[in-house]
Amino acid sequence: MAQLSLFLVVLLALVIPIFMARFQISNVPTAVAEIIVGIVMGSSGFNLITSTHDLTFLSNLGVILLMFLSGMEIDFDLLQRKNNPKGKSQAGKMVDPLKTAIIAFIGIVVMAFVLAYILRLTGLLSEVMLAAIILMTVALGVVIATLKEKDILGRPIGQTILLTAVLGEVIPLLLLTIYASVNGGNAEQLWLIILLFAAAIFLLRRFKQPYLWFAKITKATTQLDIRLAFFLIFALVTVAERVGAENILGAFLAGVVMKLLEPSEATRDKLTSIGYGFFIPIFFIMTGVGLNLRSLFAHPSSLMLLPVLVIFLFIAKAPVVLTYMRYFQKKNAFAGGFLTATTITIVLPTLQVARKLHAITSTQSDAFILAAVIVCILSPIVFNSNFVLLPEDKIKEKVAIVGANAVTVPVAHDLHANWYSVKMFTDKKNQYKTYDSRVENLTFLPNLDEETLEKDGVFDGDIVVAANRADEDNIKIARMAKEKDVNRVIARLSEVDSKTLTEFDEKGIEVFNSTNVHAALMRAMIESPTVYRIMTDTKNILYSVKVKNTHYTGRQLMDLEFIDQITVSRIKRGDEWLIPRGATVIEPGDILVFSGEFKVADRVRDLLSKE
Repeated sequence: MAQLSLFLVVLLALVIPIFMARFQISNVPTAVAEIIVGIVMGSSGFNLITSTHDLTFLSNLGVILLMFLSGMEIDFDLLQRKNNPKGKSQAGKMVDPLKTAIIAFIGIVVMAFVLAYILRLTGLLSEVMLAAIILMTVALGVVIATLKEKDILGRPIGQTILLTAVLGEVIPLLLLTIYASVNGGNAEQLWLIILLFAAAIFLLRRFKQPYLWFAKITKATTQLDIRLAFFLIFALVTVAERVGAENILGAFLAGVVMKLLEPSEATRDKLTSIGYGFFIPIFFIMTGVGLNLRSLFAHPSSLMLLPVLVIFLFIAKAPVVLTYMRYFQKKNAFAGGFLTATTITIVLPTLQVARKLHAITSTQSDAFILAAVIVCILSPIVFNSNFVLLPEDKIKEKVAIVGANAVTVPVAHDLHANWYSVKMFTDKKNQYKTYDSRVENLTFLPNLDEETLEKDGVFDGDIVVAANRADEDNIKIARMAKEKDVNRVIARLSEVDSKTLTEFDEKGIEVFNSTNVHAALMRAMIESPTVYRIMTDTKNILYSVKVKNTHYTGRQLMDLEFIDQITVSRIKRGDEWLIPRGATVIEPGDILVFSGEFKVADRVRDLLSKE
């Protein structure tokens, strides 16, 4: 029976995503589907799967890897204000994603404690702290997947929802650690948890340089990056258990350390494959197997807890809706609030800890899990049904061009509207009068000082192009834009001296010199007329795209369904340029340079760049 149970769990882990893809079930997270199938196959249903020693071991590894990958999902750069610049929201107001997310989460915390206290007063659950922790959690993985599907992670509302979810995973986990230490009789050892964080910092500093070396010498038979990841996991899990903390906190911190080591796309892809490809599905399926709905239905008090918890999980996130409505379109604010109600990732480990501490009964735990499953089914459906992509949500990059002239105006018109939102600025009255009727977003700048440029939003874009006629203006603007941490800065210079060129090269500022460009085009026309025709073709377009969509990685070029409609010229992998062949295997992070007809090329670029 034990061997049959293991076989059935592994079989279901394979079949469930295939079934969901076949019948196009996209609104329900795979984890939720796995829990539901586990319920059907476990003691609540056909009783074909039972908990065995091997399955318990694999399930425990699954939850550890789940927390590790949750830690890797958190991008702490987002918490830095320079990486969260204020932007104009859908309601036309300036929004600070970090500030808005913090206000929204403070509201969640307050509401969670109020609702937890109500549960205590009604006698449904006596543990206020435990209930509050569960009610304030947000399933970061589900939120990221949903936002990626809508392709709004880079927009103000997407970043605000993402940051709210980050806080909804990190803060409850820290509170759970404190709760477990106090209720586990280790309150006097609570300060020892600082040692866990100290160990994490030590490992981060210790392995920063060796990791870069590992990445260079690793090969298929050693996989040093993966070995290091598992060392970090078990090292911090061991330290966590020794100081009286929960192993899930150690695994989570290991994920954070791994993230800060800046692993390559290939490493992240391999770790995700190991976790979600085998161990984590077993954990979710066994969670469903362990649910005893018959016992739940036999206890009226626990059964009554179920609908109350479902309602409370939604009400706990009501402050998010109220906060978002101040900045975003009401319908989208409502959808965003519902999305943050998803809560499964931290809930399951939290309930494991609570059962171990005897702070909650098994039937109460089952009610919480079932409530979380119901909410995880409903929340993405409500979000996808109500969220409306506005024109500004569809824009990929914001371009600010300073200087309206015969060179920049045609460029602004030719940049593809599906990929770029262009704003032009000029400090010349005659240029403003000449081009105001021809350029949709042209702003007159009284002067080019830093305060004026920042006030008018020149540095709010992803790309700043300094293209005035005067080189000194462009040099000044380019320097200021780089100091404001603009992603890409391009300076148009008529004359380039070596000192400025060296400075700009060190700062990552790109230089456009018309003389060099004209000479390069003339050389291309003489030496490679085909290349020249591709660059000047009005029916086709030349694109470069970084491959982020894992659906197309690990596959040969010849196997891509659209390969017969485009021409791949080059592939850049790291610092190396590859000559594309039919058998070339695409890897995560590869940059493909390709050309094709406008509509086809747009579709291919969109497919490959989706995360």
